[in-house]
Amino acid sequence: MSTVLYRINNQIQAKELRVLREDGTQLGVISKELALEEAKKAQTDLVEIAPQALPPVAKLIEFSKFRYQLARKEREAKSSQKKVELKEIRLTPFMAAGDFETKMTKARNYLTDGDKVRFVIKFVGRQLTHKEFGDTVWQRVVLALADISKIEQAPKWVGKQYIGAVCRK
Repeated sequence: MSTVLYRINNQIQAKELRVLREDGTQLGVISKELALEEAKKAQTDLVEIAPQALPPVAKLIEFSKFRYQLARKEREAKSSQKKVELKEIRLTPFMAAGDFETKMTKARNYLTDGDKVRFVIKFVGRQLTHKEFGDTVWQRVVLALADISKIEQAPKWVGKQYIGAVCRK
C-alpha cells in the first residue's frame, strides 16, 4: 500500500472543503464543521483525499473501506503490468545451421512476447583457442534478429562464455 497519509475528521486543517459522498456525488463546497456534521449523520468518516486542490477535496466514507479500495486498486494495477523476463539461449561456436535456426525461432518468440533474450556462447576445450568465433556467432544472432530486436548488452567474455543480450525494438 502507498505511504500517503490521509487526514481524517478533526485532523483536516482546511476551513472549507469540496465534499463528496461515498458514491461520488458532490455535496458542494462547505465549511469543515458542516462537513463533520454530515459525516456524523451518515456514520462515516470525513477523509481528505486531495489536499493540494483548491479547495481541498474530502469524501464521506468509512476510512477502513477507503484504505481497502486503495489497496485493491494498487493490486489490480500491479497485476496488469507486464513483467519483462530475461530468457537465456545457449549457443556453441560450431553449431549446425538447423540448430541455430531453431534457437533463433525460439528467441524470436521470446522477443515478440516482450521478453529480453540473453545469448550465452559457451566454449569448451580447444574451442577456447578460437575466441574470434564468439564474435562471429554473435554477428549471426544480430543479423537473424535485426528486424525485431536491438542490442541491449554488448557481448563480453565471462570466463569461458561470451555473453550478450538483445531486447525488442
